[in-house]
Amino acid sequence: MWFLKLNWKRLSLRSISSRNRRHIPLALLSTIPQGPSPVLQELCNVVSDSIGSLDDLEASLNCLDASFTSSHVSQIVDTCKNEAPSRRLLRFFLWSSKKLKCKLEDDDFNYPIQVFAEKTDLKAIDILVSDLSNEGREMKAQTFGIVAETLVNLGREDDALGLFKNLDKFKCSYDSITVTAIVNALCSKSHARLAEGVVRHHKDKILGVKPCIYRSLFYGWAEQKNVKETRRILREMRSVGVMPDLFCYNTFLRCLCEKNLNSNPSGVIPEALNVMMEMRSNGITPTSISYNILLSCLGRTRRVKESCQILLLMKRSGCSPDWVSYYLVARVLYLTGRFGKGNKIVDEMIEEGLVPDRKFYYDLIGILCGVERVNYALGMFERMKRSSLGGYGPAYDVLIPQLCISGNFEKGRELWDEANRMGFPLHCSSEVLDPSITKVFKPTRKDEEVCTTFRTLVQEVKAAANGNKNKNKKNKNKKKRAAPS
Repeated sequence: MWFLKLNWKRLSLRSISSRNRRHIPLALLSTIPQGPSPVLQELCNVVSDSIGSLDDLEASLNCLDASFTSSHVSQIVDTCKNEAPSRRLLRFFLWSSKKLKCKLEDDDFNYPIQVFAEKTDLKAIDILVSDLSNEGREMKAQTFGIVAETLVNLGREDDALGLFKNLDKFKCSYDSITVTAIVNALCSKSHARLAEGVVRHHKDKILGVKPCIYRSLFYGWAEQKNVKETRRILREMRSVGVMPDLFCYNTFLRCLCEKNLNSNPSGVIPEALNVMMEMRSNGITPTSISYNILLSCLGRTRRVKESCQILLLMKRSGCSPDWVSYYLVARVLYLTGRFGKGNKIVDEMIEEGLVPDRKFYYDLIGILCGVERVNYALGMFERMKRSSLGGYGPAYDVLIPQLCISGNFEKGRELWDEANRMGFPLHCSSEVLDPSITKVFKPTRKDEEVCTTFRTLVQEVKAAANGNKNKNKKNKNKKKRAAPS
């Protein structure tokens, strides 16, 4: 299930994140030489050196007889940002800003703010944004987007909104870029209502970016699992001529399924299938991702029969299941003790020619070991080796201790030797192979005895229930006879 979560998160945030690109000012790109000059290299060494206090750093910088330009400051910040401690980097920039004074370009003042925002250094952001305002410099729209996203991610959405409302003080205009940036930042953390307030006040600024704005709002409400508001945004999108795409419908499907999972489990399947019908009526064909969202929710409630039916429905509707689909069904089968059926599903996937990720096998082997079915886990490991995926080390680390704990030291030793022979590094201790150290787990009662005891208890409960029924009937008959005619 976590495969789906990772893939979905990556897909959903791709369209609303403004932080995936590396932000380097144009001046920096145009002035970086093939190799740093000796003076710049010396400056970088002083800044990156973590020995000494911040005052010592400034004293060392003052001792250097170095002449540098505005663009060199950005180059040094870019070179040292991953090595130098954040506070030393800030002190260097404040020193260089004081030394260059008005010669420091706005672009080169904005770049360190972006760097500190990416490093989530709020103190540095506050200092530099305040200096930016006091010196009457311009904040670039790109800088605002990164700072706003950082503030929202750190739970300071009110500060992000406050910065947006005061953009005119930073000579930054209210345009489609800045409005989109604040809306995306707020919606990425489910603050859809605040984002809608921004959109309401700046309707004239979103004319060219409506699809992006509505997708963000849609995502923000869906993250809250607010089906009503998400449906409303869907209607609004159509009314303004923005047709919902596969991303929007999959987002809505996930919102609906997770909401029903908590409040109306019996409505998960019918309502999800209704959404898929709506998708088809609008010319959008549900993909394996759409069905996997539903399968994931069914697996979390151990709905075995329904999971198998949805997998069958996928094939009949012409949507080929991917390896995640088979994983979700096999997982719920193993967790509910249907090991033969689970193996059949995995074999079916292999016969279809699907090649899963290594994590597919890692997770299923872990589940089978967790429910103490190590023989089935060994069978899964053999399938993994036949697929020639490689990366068997984690599987050995899980299987060897489990075999020894269950008393099969011989097989554990065999796998240990095999792993060493093939050159896979093992993280489990060799002590697990020693019967005098490893405690073997033995059930207190045999399975047959447990089943017999369970059946006896069931019979006793039924007998007691029948006895109570007979007693109640006798009491009713006595009351009828005793009643006056």
